[in-house]
Amino acid sequence: MAVKMKKILESLRVQPGKKIDLRNDYDPGCIGHFISKEDTEATTAAGIRLLAEQQDKLYAQNTYALLIILQAMDAAGKDSTIKHVMSGVNPQGVQVTSFKVPSAEELDHDYLRRCCVALPNRGNIGIFNRSYYEEVLVVRVHPEYLERQQLPPSLNDRHIWSRRFEEINNFEKYLTDNGIVVLKLFLNVSKEEQKKRFLVRVDEPDKNWKFSAADIHERTCWDGYMDAYEEMFNNTSTPYAPWYIIPADHKWFTRLAVVSAINETLDRLHLAFPEVTKEQKEALLVAKAEMERENAEAPGRKNKAVKKRGKKS
Repeated sequence: MAVKMKKILESLRVQPGKKIDLRNDYDPGCIGHFISKEDTEATTAAGIRLLAEQQDKLYAQNTYALLIILQAMDAAGKDSTIKHVMSGVNPQGVQVTSFKVPSAEELDHDYLRRCCVALPNRGNIGIFNRSYYEEVLVVRVHPEYLERQQLPPSLNDRHIWSRRFEEINNFEKYLTDNGIVVLKLFLNVSKEEQKKRFLVRVDEPDKNWKFSAADIHERTCWDGYMDAYEEMFNNTSTPYAPWYIIPADHKWFTRLAVVSAINETLDRLHLAFPEVTKEQKEALLVAKAEMERENAEAPGRKNKAVKKRGKKS
């Protein structure tokens, strides 16, 4: 990965233990040292090719799994980012899970359960389009949702958010200690850019299905969400599962930053294809000799088959 891109990623990472100011420390319109979409096309394409190579090694090694958590406000581009960045990988090794409003059955369990059952297998990449972090975001902005979770009254108190931060950190430490690497990405779109994208969804018929009246209601809660996100970053960006705040006003830069963050994370695993043992090499040579022998005998069998057909005719 280019040195400049590594420096950009470093600036986008929320340093563990450091308190950030989301509105002032991170610019949704940042494009790094790049000028335009055309300026990044070759770098992004190279990043996607590298990701495909990394995924092959991840799958073959079958030791680690990668869990990518995507959080964002509406219209930040989560779906299009997944579609573009993962365009070159083998779909057999990638699983995308979108978490919607919890069902009645899910609400009868703890809030982490539905995410636990969707964790990726070893050798695979799992993508959570929204995640258990909704429990300290949308539920915090709309505390009435807590009533549906049927918590004991003594646990629905003012300490619930700090407890959930601790629970999530412990859960992610458990995952990393078991070979599931956690990469957390927040696509940081500005309120102005969100409005532009909403208007496109309204004006273009083939995008009407993406728009909901509820989206407008959530815009009125913008400041509440920014406060919730900021506290979430300050409490859950850890050395083993850091947050990256990715500028999302320019989708071409978002895609470059996301694929670069994924590749940097996989680089740290030093992935490699499994080494073949001496016994396995010998078995391969035996199999090769057998197949070559089949090829050598094939013309004779072919001639006999022709003669037999000739007698019948």
